[in-house]
Amino acid sequence: MIRILLVDDHALVRAGLRRILETQQDMEVAGEAGTGAEALDLIRAGELDIVLLDLSLPDFSGIDLMKSILAADPSRKILVLSMHPEESYARRVMRSGAVGYLNKEAAPELLITAIRKVAAGGRFVSPGLAELLAIDLAEDDTESPHERLSDREFEVFERIVRGESVSQIAATLDLSPKTISTHRSRILQKMDLRNNADLIRYAIDQGLLS
Repeated sequence: MIRILLVDDHALVRAGLRRILETQQDMEVAGEAGTGAEALDLIRAGELDIVLLDLSLPDFSGIDLMKSILAADPSRKILVLSMHPEESYARRVMRSGAVGYLNKEAAPELLITAIRKVAAGGRFVSPGLAELLAIDLAEDDTESPHERLSDREFEVFERIVRGESVSQIAATLDLSPKTISTHRSRILQKMDLRNNADLIRYAIDQGLLS
């Protein structure tokens, strides 16, 4: 039996995923979490095979949550299920330790296939992402501006384009406003942009802003 933890801040999404997974005789939804903190508590408390993880949570970035999960148990299998397009996020999350990435618009059958492949010890990428990764190997200069950012810079970038202020980001990440301002300056420099409005336009153009 494949024991799965659903991590998504939308109860309706979790309910839909549960209905899909419970039709499979070899799968069991072992728990649900709407925040990163809830997910970590459930992971520490129970035996799970796969964490089905949404990247957009109210208290954790998806990247930071993956790091916390894998720090506690490096063998934990994380399959990311996100609304964000593969070309914008998949490479980053795979580099950060996820064993698979699937867009929420994918057919339920593809989700089932992905879970079984990951549970068996494999890695899952959709045909579209496989093609994208193949192109990356063939070309030297395919890195998008946002992919130049460190994981922390990318998290600050995400929060800026969602409209959070420096003080809000600092409070959420438990950092000083000065540190956040420094991250913002480096983000603008690395991406060759001038201000927050440019960052927002870039995020919209790249499909990074839901």
